[in-house]
Amino acid sequence: MANLGKRMAAWIANLGDLGYSLIADLGDLAVFSLRTLGWTMRRRPAHGTLLASCYTVGVRSVPVVAITGAFIGMVLGVQGYEQFSPLGLSSRLGAIINVGVLRELGPVLAATMIAGRIGSALAAELGTMAVTDQIDALTCLGVPAIHYLVVPRVLACILLVPLLTVLADVMGVLGGALVSIRLYHVEAHFYWANTEGLVFPWDVATGLLKSVFFGAAIGLISCHRGFNCGAGAEGVGRAATEAFVLSFIAILVFDFFLSLVLSDVSRLLWPGARRTGMF
Repeated sequence: MANLGKRMAAWIANLGDLGYSLIADLGDLAVFSLRTLGWTMRRRPAHGTLLASCYTVGVRSVPVVAITGAFIGMVLGVQGYEQFSPLGLSSRLGAIINVGVLRELGPVLAATMIAGRIGSALAAELGTMAVTDQIDALTCLGVPAIHYLVVPRVLACILLVPLLTVLADVMGVLGGALVSIRLYHVEAHFYWANTEGLVFPWDVATGLLKSVFFGAAIGLISCHRGFNCGAGAEGVGRAATEAFVLSFIAILVFDFFLSLVLSDVSRLLWPGARRTGMF
C-alpha cells in the first residue's frame, strides 16, 4: 500500500507539473502574441522584410498547395462516386465535393501543408538565430527583435494563407470535376447545375475566414517556438517539430469552434435560406 501511495503521489505530481507547464506556455504565447500585435499596430514592418517573407510563405508554397488541393478533390470524387452511384445520385457529386472542399478540406489541408512546410522552417530559422545569439545581438543594437523578425512573418502568414486557400479550393474543384466527369462519366451539365444550386458565397467566405485564423496561428506559434528554442541542434529540431504539431492542433481547434460560430451566424442572418436556396 505504501508503494502504491507513493506511485499515486508521483503520478499526481507529474500531472500537476504538466498542467502548470501547459498553462505557463499558453500564457507566454498570449503575451508574445500581444507584443506582436502591439508592434504591428505601432509601426510598419522594416523595409524589405515583408516582401521577402511573403515570397517565402506564398510563392514557394504554391506547388505543394496546388497538388494537395487537386488530389483532395480527386479523392472526394472517387469516394463520393462509390457511395452515391448505387443510389442513382452520382449527378449530386458536384455539390458534395465542392461544399466539402470550400468549407472544410481546402482551408484545413492547405493550412496543414503550410504549417508543415513554412511553420517548421520559421521555427528552425528563428531558433538558429536564438541559439547563435543573433536575436540578442539585434536587441543590443537597439533593434526590436519582435518588430524586425516576427511581425513580417506573421503578417505574411495572415495575408498569404487565404490566397493559398483560394488556390487549393480552385484545384480541388477542378480535380473533383476531372475525376467525376472524365473518369466516371457523370453528366457535366447536372454536375455543375447541382453545384450552382447548393454552393453559395457564404461557403467560400467561411473557408477564407477560417484561413485567416489558421495563418495567424501558424505564424505566431512558429515564431514563438523559434524564440524559445532550446540549446544546440537538438533544441532547433525540437522547436521545428513543436511548431508543426502545435500549429496543426491549433488549426483543428480553430476549425471546430469557428464552424460552430459560423453555423450559428448563418442561421441567424439567413434563417431557412439554405433550404430555399436564397444564398
